[in-house]
Amino acid sequence: MGSTEEGPEISGGVDGVAVVEALSGVVEEVTALPENRGPLRRMSFDLAQRVKLLAPLFDELRDDAGSIRPDELRGLESLRVALVEAKEILRLVNAGSRLYQVLRSSKFEISFQMATESIEKAINEICLDNLNIPLEVKEQIELLHSHLHRAKETVELPDLQLHRDLSWALNENYSDISVIKRISEKLQLKNKNDIIKESVALNEMVISSDGEPDVSLDDMSLLLKKINDCVLSENLASASMDRKTSFSKHRSPVIPDDFRCPMSLELMKDPVIISSGLTYERSYIQKWLENGHKTCPKTQQPLSHTILTPNFILKSLIVQWCDANGIELNKKHSKPENNSDCNQAGIKALMSKLANGSQEEQRAAAGELRLLAKRNADNRICIAEAGAIPLLIQLLSSPDPRTQEHAVTALLNLSINDDNKHIIVKEKAIPKIVEVLQSETMEARENAAATLFSLSVVDSNKILIGEAGAIPLLISLLCEGSPRVKAGIVDHLITMLVDPTLGMIDETLAILAILSNNQDGKTAIASSHPIPLLVKLMKSGSSRVRESAAALMYSLCSGVEQNLKVAKEVGAEEALKELLETGTERAKRKAGSLLALMHQGAEPSEIAYTCVEQNAA
Repeated sequence: MGSTEEGPEISGGVDGVAVVEALSGVVEEVTALPENRGPLRRMSFDLAQRVKLLAPLFDELRDDAGSIRPDELRGLESLRVALVEAKEILRLVNAGSRLYQVLRSSKFEISFQMATESIEKAINEICLDNLNIPLEVKEQIELLHSHLHRAKETVELPDLQLHRDLSWALNENYSDISVIKRISEKLQLKNKNDIIKESVALNEMVISSDGEPDVSLDDMSLLLKKINDCVLSENLASASMDRKTSFSKHRSPVIPDDFRCPMSLELMKDPVIISSGLTYERSYIQKWLENGHKTCPKTQQPLSHTILTPNFILKSLIVQWCDANGIELNKKHSKPENNSDCNQAGIKALMSKLANGSQEEQRAAAGELRLLAKRNADNRICIAEAGAIPLLIQLLSSPDPRTQEHAVTALLNLSINDDNKHIIVKEKAIPKIVEVLQSETMEARENAAATLFSLSVVDSNKILIGEAGAIPLLISLLCEGSPRVKAGIVDHLITMLVDPTLGMIDETLAILAILSNNQDGKTAIASSHPIPLLVKLMKSGSSRVRESAAALMYSLCSGVEQNLKVAKEVGAEEALKELLETGTERAKRKAGSLLALMHQGAEPSEIAYTCVEQNAA
């Protein structure tokens, strides 16, 4: 994950002292690293502790380093390489984006696992009996080796609550402050400094990944903005008090460097990000670009494009700082008449690349439109009016997976506008979007699913989506996709239960019943709160629908006390008793089993007998 530092040469006249000193130096560097407070703190702590436990071995070897045998020296050099790798992982995690780490936790788990395996393998190459070390040190290293061997086979359990919270928070319109606060606390992004560091880490990640990180920058920016707004509201009262005292003591507060434009060195009022990843005051960088410059003013790095992205997170932090210090920001940029950062010449050039460009040009153009469409409503209108939608639909069949991913995600962002939904469907995009559900990349598949969900807001589109063969592919994706997509798929299926005009209630209940046999499926279904609807279907549906609704409810309530409680509260017992009398044989069995669960331990036959007796009376 990082580059391994050069060590002593292991050939001919080996410098054992240098090898041991290098090993001790790595342990000291790991010890000096600050404690990790992010989502990977447990894995970071465990790896750092295992490295530190090697310190007594290296201390003992210092006194006899010159007599270490060549075979053991080679093993110690392998250990040094492994420890440097572990140190680099710990350093990068400490300095990296916590949002990225939690959204790509599996990637980091693999890195930590590989580091653990490398250390275990290196220790295994060293014959401790051939080293002149005390027995207690030898036993400690053997014990550590045993722990490492077990650890490499241990899988870190995910924080399901955190991942559920993130899946909700990634919805642009979701704003439950308690959920955002939980995320803020678990990621330790609890104050202004934490958020500034996270913002810097995100910018650096974009630069190092050449502008295309493997997690949506828009998703991470959205989460960080929500967390920042949460922190801002939490600290509003204290910030107001701080403002009064601070203003009286410091008439001219020092502007933080991060809040100054690198060109003017003045406080930024309308910060924007350019393609190099750096942030500037809009008016200054706009003038720089209008004068024909094609490079970043500070780094002189060539710019891949001249689109200016508003840095909403930094703007919010600047506003917070100004409020705390009694400074009035110039409001002229706060409510522009038109938020669009599209220009006609730029859009026309992108359209030309989409239509006639090489594969690389089409990929880049689709990627730029994807970002522009994400930013604001005016951009979505501007892009659609320029005729981008038919061209993006054509790219859904591109042989290049990345181009396909950009195209479908651009359509997803454009579909937020209701008029654009109509255009997308009119251009017969739904079958092509369904085809993307089988794409090579998971992000393309997930965004194709999200696009279908967006289009399904219009009832007539639900029929088109079903006819295009989307349901089996969505079910397949439900087993593999992210929590956000799983929730979206289940929500889509639940909405099909609500509308009887679609004629798919029975089929949808059958699909949900199959999914509920899987624990992940059951959790995703329960999170959409379907039980009140199932009770309604048990009361008013056809005999087949009533049977399927009872079967699904039984599956959801088995072993889940909370679901059983909800069923009781919404009047399920009455519907189940009626089903015992008038339902199909299977419906009666499911109703009896459910009533037995509600009565905690009574046999289904006893429940049925009691219900018959009550009705007879």
